Amino acid sequence: MKTVVTFLVLVVATTLFFNSPKTSVITDDEINSPAETAKVQVAILLDASNSMDGLINQAKSRLWNIVNTLTSLKFNGKTPQIEIALYMYGNDGLPALENYIRQITPFTSNLDLISEKLFAITTNGGSEYCGAVIDDAVKNLDWGDGNSDMKLIYIAGNEEFTQGNVSYKESISAALKNSIYVNTIHCGDYHEGVSGYWKDAADRGQGKYFCINSDAQIAYIATPYDDAISEYNLKLNETYIYYGQQGQSNYANQSVQDNNAQSISKENSVNRAVSKSKSVYNNYDWDLVDRAKDDPEYLKKVDNKTLPEEYQNLNATELQKEIDKKAQERAEINSQITDLSKKRQKFIDEKMKDETTEDDFGKAIELSIIEFAQLKGFEIEK
Repeated sequence: MKTVVTFLVLVVATTLFFNSPKTSVITDDEINSPAETAKVQVAILLDASNSMDGLINQAKSRLWNIVNTLTSLKFNGKTPQIEIALYMYGNDGLPALENYIRQITPFTSNLDLISEKLFAITTNGGSEYCGAVIDDAVKNLDWGDGNSDMKLIYIAGNEEFTQGNVSYKESISAALKNSIYVNTIHCGDYHEGVSGYWKDAADRGQGKYFCINSDAQIAYIATPYDDAISEYNLKLNETYIYYGQQGQSNYANQSVQDNNAQSISKENSVNRAVSKSKSVYNNYDWDLVDRAKDDPEYLKKVDNKTLPEEYQNLNATELQKEIDKKAQERAEINSQITDLSKKRQKFIDEKMKDETTEDDFGKAIELSIIEFAQLKGFEIEK
């Protein structure tokens, strides 16, 4: 097993290499699609073999950066539906008969679930069957079929791409037939990635080929706005009213994922708070404020016994007043976080302007998402 790792060694000049996606990938019909809501689907396939602790740590460190990049996209003036799927492969703790592959989550908009499952990944030994995991993702994920949908696979790891009985060439060919573009992130030397067919896989997938140092620590730039955003995040959590059989546990999980983000770095925690202020962070399934916004009639049938104690004896009218109050508080808090996050990003951009930094797992995904989105006809919100 090569000792290389990378969510994130080489000379800076060769740390990152990628092909621009071919302009022929996106057709005029796709760009001019009248679809009301575009869908952006990102499947992340992580090598969880013994040498990949750094990769998993970078994925944890960059999850919310990736989410914030996705939320900057607009199609026909609307925020697209964002879905992320997560796979692990190459872990000896997984069944050999299943090619050491596990779908950790299907496509979901539940960002807390993605965070929870990502932080639960552990590494162990492994044979890394890239062709097999791509094949599984193509066949078993619920990919959209809209002309405006953007469908991307990111596979990260370090061993040769040719391992296993499933041909990566055939898997990638099947992906392209469904307009799914395959990007590869090799954890290690550029030339090893070429000889190990990581670049060939990206070329065939009409995606991008990246090389990263997965052992690198994620750089953190402190800003004058971080503390204020963190304080607003605590207030934001107080605007949620859980409901349903799993409501209380999901509400508790929100704080657990806040703590997970904080355990990586303060920057990661702040990035998560920014993500939570966006419309893509929607907890319709367990938060009554989000549910009532889209389904106001639900208040007439909600089981009050599943609500927080202070709301259990309220009738529908009284409950609606409380929800309206929380919704107004949330809107004001989100507005404050949005304003602070723009100032924060401007501060970071200014600090980074004259610096050269290594690319990592998250930056690789962020860069390519932006380029694919522009070719697909999306706008990038500043």
